[in-house]
Amino acid sequence: MNGRIKSLTRGQGIGYIRDAKGRDVFFHKADVLDNQYNNLDEGVAVRFEVVEDRISGTRAQRVRPDRKLKRRPRRGAPAKAAGA
Repeated sequence: MNGRIKSLTRGQGIGYIRDAKGRDVFFHKADVLDNQYNNLDEGVAVRFEVVEDRISGTRAQRVRPDRKLKRRPRRGAPAKAAGA
């Protein structure tokens, strides 16, 4: 599946991904591949798999940055000028 990081709580090592259908999916830093957790930030495009867990319900697994998709600009961020 594809989605974007919706939120991160670095102190707890958790976050949520907003999937392509608009659903929020929980993930833990242990579910991020190749020690890429520190490279994630809100708005970063990711690929992941969804699994059902008896304890925590639906969660993302095998989370990794999607290098094919660009980061979505933050709201209120100034647009880059052409040729800059």
